[in-house]
Amino acid sequence: MKTALITGITGQDGAYLAKLLVEKGYVVVGTTRSYTTSSYNNLKYLGIADYVSIVETDLTDVFSIFKLLNKYNFDEVYNLAAQSSVGLSFEQPIGTIQFNITSVLNLLEAIRVVNNKIRFYQASSSEMYGRVASLPITEQTPLHPLSPYAISKATSYWTVINYRESYGLFACNGILFNHESYLRSNNFFIKKIIRESLAISRGKQDGLKVGNINIKRDFGYTPEYVKAMWMLMQHSTPEDITICSGSSIFLKDIIEYIFDKLNIDNSKLILEESLFRPVDIEDMYGDNSKAKNIIGWSYDLNFYQVLDIILEEEIVNTKYAL
Repeated sequence: MKTALITGITGQDGAYLAKLLVEKGYVVVGTTRSYTTSSYNNLKYLGIADYVSIVETDLTDVFSIFKLLNKYNFDEVYNLAAQSSVGLSFEQPIGTIQFNITSVLNLLEAIRVVNNKIRFYQASSSEMYGRVASLPITEQTPLHPLSPYAISKATSYWTVINYRESYGLFACNGILFNHESYLRSNNFFIKKIIRESLAISRGKQDGLKVGNINIKRDFGYTPEYVKAMWMLMQHSTPEDITICSGSSIFLKDIIEYIFDKLNIDNSKLILEESLFRPVDIEDMYGDNSKAKNIIGWSYDLNFYQVLDIILEEEIVNTKYAL
């Protein structure tokens, strides 16, 4: 029986990954910054709250991580903890960069010192690539980060590679593009669009305020993406692999699709200049060939299918809440 640590276990990715590992017979331990302020709703929603152990750990304190690794005999560590909002990173650049970089460095150093046989997964991001010369994005595409969040993820990405090459650790990067589910936080685009559109359709909100929607993104379904995380960690050698759908879609088209499903007139869509980011990427989509060929991952959902899944789940769970 394997034992795994998941940082950021209470978030969307952490909860779905924990569910997958529990189903595969793992002993699962997750970290939280504070017992008193953390929400375990995602774990409860997936029915696994009683099957995981949660420990309070400060990932910016390397000695806390030493203590944690010495207490448990981990086989795998999945680092999903981060300040992960691109928009918020412009408002809080120092905090975003400090936490996202320091936490990764501390985890890798603790693994190197305590038990260098532990396998390490870093949640990297497509945001690292920023402005690119050509599409699709592959693992060889040069990095050009355009936000504090992206800078922190790019630094963490190279830190993982450095520890792998310098110390021989099994350390890998999963470079995930946008991935969504019902468990996504309300401040993220897809969840915001769906929840506020439902509020409009129920007469509880007048309109939907959005920023720049004439941009395209590569979206996928979170439960399928966490499978790729686990498969990457089971591979014989550590790899850096792009996990994406392989195509992009206009944000405007997503909104129009949801509006159409809920019979909302397009006049309810309001462009709000204050919501525009200082810098935005016009189009971004990746190539998942390496994930398919190296670790055997398969993905065949288009994003309209994903939207249908999330919308249906949102309707059921917010029927009496809005």
